[in-house]
Amino acid sequence: MTSTAGSPCVLLVDDDPLVLTDSLMPGMDGAELLRQVQTRYPGCLRLMLTGQADLNATIRAINEGQLYRYIAKPWNDAELRQVLQQALAYQQSERERQRLEALTQAQNRELAELNASLEARVEARTRELRQVADMLDLAYAELKQSYVTATQVFSRLITLRLPERFQTHAQVTDLLKAFAESQGLDAELSRHLTMAGALYNLGKLGWDDHLLTTPSERLFAANREAYKRYPVTGEGLLMTLDSLDDTARIIRHHRERWNGSGYPDHLKGDEIPYGARVLALAVDFIELQRGMILQRRMPREDALALLKRLAGRVYDPELCEAFVTLCIEQAPDLGLGGQGVLVVDTSRLVPGMILVRDLHTETGMLLLNEGKALTARLIERLMHFEAMEKTRYQLVVRPPEGDPA
Repeated sequence: MTSTAGSPCVLLVDDDPLVLTDSLMPGMDGAELLRQVQTRYPGCLRLMLTGQADLNATIRAINEGQLYRYIAKPWNDAELRQVLQQALAYQQSERERQRLEALTQAQNRELAELNASLEARVEARTRELRQVADMLDLAYAELKQSYVTATQVFSRLITLRLPERFQTHAQVTDLLKAFAESQGLDAELSRHLTMAGALYNLGKLGWDDHLLTTPSERLFAANREAYKRYPVTGEGLLMTLDSLDDTARIIRHHRERWNGSGYPDHLKGDEIPYGARVLALAVDFIELQRGMILQRRMPREDALALLKRLAGRVYDPELCEAFVTLCIEQAPDLGLGGQGVLVVDTSRLVPGMILVRDLHTETGMLLLNEGKALTARLIERLMHFEAMEKTRYQLVVRPPEGDPA
C-alpha cells in the first residue's frame, strides 16, 4: 500500500488492484482520476475519501468513475481497514462470478454444439430406423400374404377332397366377413376368423369317402369318435405356422357348446374363444342347409329358427341373436349382403316384393325369374303350386319400395 498526503493509494492483493484516492488533490481531483482508472482498468475497484465540502466531487466520482464506495473524512483507521477488506472480498467474489459466468457460457456453447450434433445423429438414426421399419412392414405384409396364399391352397385342397354339396367354405367365409364388419371387429380378429372359415374342414382331409358323405348326426361308434377329432387334427396341421396360432385355436374350439357339452375340451360359456363361437354359428347354419348335420337338408329359414332355439345351450345367446339378425337383414351367405334383401317362405310374401334370385323347382325347372315383381295373384298361384308339389319354397326378395327390410 503506497500513499502520500493528498495522493491516491493503490492496493494489489492476489492480482486484484484497488484504488483509494482523496477527492481533493493538486492537478487532478479524485473524481477525474477514478474516471480515467475506470476507462483504462475497469476491473480495478475504486474508493474515495471525501469531506462534507466535497459533495460535488463525490457525485462526479459516483457517476463518472463508477465509485464502489466513498469514505467520509475524517476516517477511523480500523473502519477503513475493514472497508478495504470488504472491498477486496467483494472484488474477489465478483471475479469468481465472472469466471463462473464465462465458464457457464462456454459450457452452454459446448452443450448447444453437442445438441446440434446429437440432433443430427438422432435425425440420421431416425431415418435409418424408419427405413428398417418400412422394410419390416413390407416383409410382414409379404409374410401375411404368404399365409393368405397358404390358406387359399389348403382351402382348395379341402374343396377338391369334399363332395360338391359339402364345399361350404365360400359361404361360411362370406358370412364371417359380413359378421365381423357388422360387429366392428378389429382387423386381426377378422383375419383369423375368415381364415378359420376357409380351413375349418382341414382335419377331414384324411377321411374316407363314406365318412365325408355321412351327416354328422348319423355317425356312431368309431366314426363318431373320428368326427369329434377333426377340429384337433385341423389345429395340429396349422401348429407349424406361428402366425396362424389364433386361427388354429378358433378351429380347435368351434365344436364346443355354450353349456359345456361340446368337444374337444368341454369349454363352457365365455371360456370358448370368441372367434370359435362365431365360427360355430356360421358352420352349423350352412351345414344344416347342405344336409351335413341332419339326414335331410333344412330350409334356410328353418336353419335360422333352429339356431335361435339352441341359443343358450349350444350357442352364445348374444352372438346368436346378432348372427340371425344379420342373416335375415343382409343374407351375406347368398352373396347379396348389403342389398337389403329378405329370404322368406311363401306365407310371408306381399305384393310389390321383387324377386332377387331365380326360383327353381327341386327338379331344376324355372318357376320365376330374377327381377319379377310379385302380385297378389302370383303369390296365390305359387302357394297353390307348393301345396300340389308338397314342397316348400324360400324366395330371396327385396321389400316393396318404402318398406324397410
